[in-house]
Amino acid sequence: MSARFITLEGGEGVGKSTQLKALADAIRAQGHSVVTTREPGGSPGAEAIRSLLMTGDKDRWSSRAEALLFAAARADHVEKTIRPALERGDWVLCDRFVDSTRAYQGGAGGLSDTEILSLHTIGCGGLMPDRTFLLTLDLDQAAARAETRDGGKADRFALQTEQYHRSVAKAFLDMAAASPDRIHLVSAVGSPEAVTARLMAGLSDLL
Repeated sequence: MSARFITLEGGEGVGKSTQLKALADAIRAQGHSVVTTREPGGSPGAEAIRSLLMTGDKDRWSSRAEALLFAAARADHVEKTIRPALERGDWVLCDRFVDSTRAYQGGAGGLSDTEILSLHTIGCGGLMPDRTFLLTLDLDQAAARAETRDGGKADRFALQTEQYHRSVAKAFLDMAAASPDRIHLVSAVGSPEAVTARLMAGLSDLL
C-alpha cells in the first residue's frame, strides 16, 4: 500500500481538528495505517516551539520571526515524524502544513511566497502533500465556531483582526486556484459527518 501525505488547511474555526480525527478513522477502515499529527507541533522539538508561537500577545512576534519559528518547527516535525511514517508506508494526516505559513505569514503578514518556500526547501527539502483539503466556511460562521471552541482562551492567531483573517482566507483561495491538482476546496458547512464524506470522496483516486 502506498504511503500518502494529506493535509487539512483553512482559517480558524473551520473544523480541521475534528475532521482530521474522523478522516483518519475512515481511512483506517479502508485498511490503511494512519498517523495523525499537527502544526505547529507533531514532534517534541516542534511542540516546544509551538508554545512560543501560540501564546502571548498577538504582536509578540513579527511575521518574519513567526515564519522562521514555523520553519524550524516544521523541519523537526518532518524529520522526526512525517518522513519516518511515510517511509514505513503509513498515511500521514496533518492539521496544517506549509500552506498555512504561506497564508498567515505570507498573505496576511506580507512575506513573499518565494521567501517562505525558500525556508521550506532549506528545512524540509521542499516536501509537499499529495493532497491538501482546504476547508471553507463563511468568516462569521467560522469566528463563531472558534469562539465556542476557545471558550475565551484564544491563541495569538485567533486574536488577530477581521481584516487579517480575510487576508488569510484570500491567500488560501489564491493558492487553491494556482494548484488545483493538489489543493481541493471542501465546504465545511453542514454536519461533521457530511464534511467527512466530502473529504473521503476527494480521496477516491488515492485510496
